[in-house]
Amino acid sequence: MLFLALVLLVLAYVVGSLPLGYWLLTRLGFNPRTVSAYNLGVENVVRQLGPTAALASAALDLLKGFLAVLMASSLQQAEVAVMAGLAAFAGHLYPPRFLFPHLPPRGRGNLVLLGVFAGLYVGGLSLWITLLPLVVWAAVIGLFGFASAATVAGLSVFAIALSLSALPTAAKLAGWALLALSAWRFKENLGRIVDGTEPRVGDDVPMRGKNPKQVVTAFMIHPLTVADFWETRRFAWMKPLVERGVLTERSVRAFAAQLRPMKLGELRGIKTSDGTEIRMYLLSSPLLPDVIQNQPELAVKRAIEGARLAHELGASVVGLGAFWSVVGNKGEAVQSAVPEITVTNGGAYTAGTIKAAIPGILSHFENEGRDLKQAVAAVVGANGVVSFGIARTITPQVRKVILVGRDLERLERSAASLRRLNPDTEIVTTIDIATIREADLIFSATSDPNPVIFPEHVKHGAWIFDEGRPADVHDTVALLPGVRVIPGGVVRPPGQMRTNIDVKFGESNVPACLAETLIIAATGEHERKSLGPQTKTENINFFVDQAEKLGFRVID
Repeated sequence: MLFLALVLLVLAYVVGSLPLGYWLLTRLGFNPRTVSAYNLGVENVVRQLGPTAALASAALDLLKGFLAVLMASSLQQAEVAVMAGLAAFAGHLYPPRFLFPHLPPRGRGNLVLLGVFAGLYVGGLSLWITLLPLVVWAAVIGLFGFASAATVAGLSVFAIALSLSALPTAAKLAGWALLALSAWRFKENLGRIVDGTEPRVGDDVPMRGKNPKQVVTAFMIHPLTVADFWETRRFAWMKPLVERGVLTERSVRAFAAQLRPMKLGELRGIKTSDGTEIRMYLLSSPLLPDVIQNQPELAVKRAIEGARLAHELGASVVGLGAFWSVVGNKGEAVQSAVPEITVTNGGAYTAGTIKAAIPGILSHFENEGRDLKQAVAAVVGANGVVSFGIARTITPQVRKVILVGRDLERLERSAASLRRLNPDTEIVTTIDIATIREADLIFSATSDPNPVIFPEHVKHGAWIFDEGRPADVHDTVALLPGVRVIPGGVVRPPGQMRTNIDVKFGESNVPACLAETLIIAATGEHERKSLGPQTKTENINFFVDQAEKLGFRVID
């Protein structure tokens, strides 16, 4: 009997894993490329293929759960029947990849559960145990509109009902296991409900490739400090525990390192001058900058997981922001691992915004009575592509340029190329940040997780263009007499952008690397993506031109 029960449970898992609805829909013209974690299920099928196809697909999913339980019910053991329902649900959510390697993400499995409850009732379970969870499920859907919360609520009632019944302990444990499996599967959905970013049943969710005037993108962010970690509502409970010493910063960091990427926010209301509506999902794996730098393998792994999540959510492009932009050889490893979505590190438009902003900064400098031709300029982080681009722009216009970096040999090679083009400008190289003390103009773009420019490095009256993210300039520098700190790479998208999360660039503003992601999605020019250490001049010019046409504005 035990052997037969095990066979039936394995069979229930296999039946639950069969993609019957998917096979039917693909033959009816369903496009799997538009599938996402938000639009799987009956609603999406109704939009694409109509109610008849949706009902047929729903019936097949329901049939899976019903047959799996009905077969197990032949043993006349309630615990085996409930475990078969658990096996069928697990098969639907987590099918064996070796059998179905190319299937898109599965839906919530509500119709499979409906079939499970129908099978349990026909198999002999009482009506109140099988019907009450469905009533609760419908009530939660009707009141709040969240399918994942409704599923967990219904299964909670089911587990409690089983526990209060006279059924064998194995059946009760199977009921609680079914609830645990559901809660685990929907943990991210439940987190989004807390953060206010989970769509309700009936919401208009954009579908990849469905409407050319409505595009979906994603962008990877990360906390800059431990305090940023609990700015989102799902982690707000940690703040008082840290403040009271119950949790340490070390434990918070260890916890964050275990978390896979999650959706924390959205940018809505972005609409380009040609009428394209852009929605962006903000994704985060909460690794701090020093962790991303010091644990590159973990950082690449999380970035790849983030790109996969972006694709699952329906995005066509994912941008790597802040320190994510340098992982995996500046995104190349991420793109190679997830070829089904376009990955960009945002370098081209970041360079483009600098190209657009610097003439204005230099003009303002002169308009305030400063002599640009006699000025000394310093470029911090000059080993980088962005900073060297700054150096090329400003060198012909000033008396002296100080290139500051960490690799003196590379700096000398860069300086040599600048000297050939600008023989009248004095160019010096150094690894000592203190030398910028003589600079009237300071341009900084490093990948350091901490500030590198402090008051002792800056003379009174200096102007500083800070392109670093996180900022290269310590907050106290702005308190020096006459010093002006200008944040670089800040862009205002077209339309009326709104968001549920502070992206820390000022109201309605975003970083240039994020704006590049939006522009790629809006134009469909995916080959313009920025990957690797090199940035093509033609792509820089492309983003500058397209940004102006679409209504993006550089803030200077």
